Amino acid sequence: MNGLNRLAKESLTISQQAEHSHSQDVDNEHPDHADGTGELAHPHIHSEESLRRIANRLSRIEGHIRGIKTMVQQNSPCPDVLLQIAAVRGALDKVARIVLDEHLTECIGRAAQEGNIDVEIKQLKAALDRFLP
Repeated sequence: MNGLNRLAKESLTISQQAEHSHSQDVDNEHPDHADGTGELAHPHIHSEESLRRIANRLSRIEGHIRGIKTMVQQNSPCPDVLLQIAAVRGALDKVARIVLDEHLTECIGRAAQEGNIDVEIKQLKAALDRFLP
């Protein structure tokens, strides 16, 4: 099996594992966003503009990933595929920074005003533990 076909197969396996992992996460953490101790955080309320901006970025990333899939299916050179994967990683990192910034300025600020900052900080730490390598 050539390198590009192996990359496509590994990508599919990783994608399937991520879907399985996400479905377990959803079952364990949603809809109340409990932190595992039964404490609930504030409702996550964000501006329509912010949600639209993030959704648009994610849509562009989704299109970029479809383009990578097409490259793999067309047996494009591995270095070209890897370069595009690196671009998607960078774009995802940028979205994560936007979400984190919004969370720090909006959600944490709101939690401080409402007096439940400890719960929010605990949940943010747990999320960062899972997010960061």
